[in-house]
Amino acid sequence: MKAHILFVDDEAPIRELLSLYFRKKGLEVTTAMTAQEARQIAARAPVSLAIFDLNLPGEGGLELLSYFRSTYPKVPVIVFTGLTGQDLVEKAKAEGACDFMNKTDSLDALFKTVCRHLPQ
Repeated sequence: MKAHILFVDDEAPIRELLSLYFRKKGLEVTTAMTAQEARQIAARAPVSLAIFDLNLPGEGGLELLSYFRSTYPKVPVIVFTGLTGQDLVEKAKAEGACDFMNKTDSLDALFKTVCRHLPQ
């Protein structure tokens, strides 16, 4: 069975680019624009790993991360954001993020991070 990645970002071009990239790498990808949509997807199908933007419309990425930690504690979550600051990294890790990536990082770096955290 292919690893199933849930990618949550409110920017359609980023969702499309990463979805296409990860699919070409052999992963199954489902995308969501909002935290509510992400919750619905995760309830319908098992997720191997989740990637969340922090700046989402409505419920933010940190709240979604907290929800995932309590509802799906074994699913690794990578925070993927354009926001910067050590306080954000620390807050995300305190909420249970397994890693933190910046949107300016390369696709290859993101893929390596994803592979490192995918359940074996």
